[in-house]
Amino acid sequence: MNTAVPLLQEPPARCTPVAPPDVAITDRIHVVRGHKVMLDRDLAVLYGVEVRVLKQAVRRNMERFPEDFMFELTLEEAEASRSQVVILKQGQNIKYRPFAFSEHGILMLANVLRSERAIATSIHIIRVFNRMREALLQQQDILARLEALRQRADGHDVDIAAILRALRQLTERPAPARKAIGFKPGRA
Repeated sequence: MNTAVPLLQEPPARCTPVAPPDVAITDRIHVVRGHKVMLDRDLAVLYGVEVRVLKQAVRRNMERFPEDFMFELTLEEAEASRSQVVILKQGQNIKYRPFAFSEHGILMLANVLRSERAIATSIHIIRVFNRMREALLQQQDILARLEALRQRADGHDVDIAAILRALRQLTERPAPARKAIGFKPGRA
């Protein structure tokens, strides 16, 4: 008699996208017009889509991307960004000017693209931006404390020199009085 228990089959596991490492994100953050942004070509790589597809999605949903979320680089800015990451051969022109996305624009872009990878990557990028902001705030706090210490210590140099002079005077032993050698008249 065969009393084997049939094996239960588990449903196939859903593949969850893996977020890129922090370095892959921080290396792609640029400062343009005084704002920390990521360029469309870098986001396309992270999201796993073509730059063309990303730009089409943005252009179809321009109302979701105000100027503080996304802006198009000028030709000069595009040339400067190209010199950092060489894509075109020297002497060739940039065909399309890149889009630059702020932190909020990156989050909106994930909503426009609607892929699991884009959403997971976008969340990870926002967390990296937050960690960078926290590190900057901590650094500013440390710099403020160091400045306060420097201001307090500025007048101490003179005080410390005076204390050291007084200590030297206290530690120097006075020379013992020497007895006069030789004949002293009037003593018997």
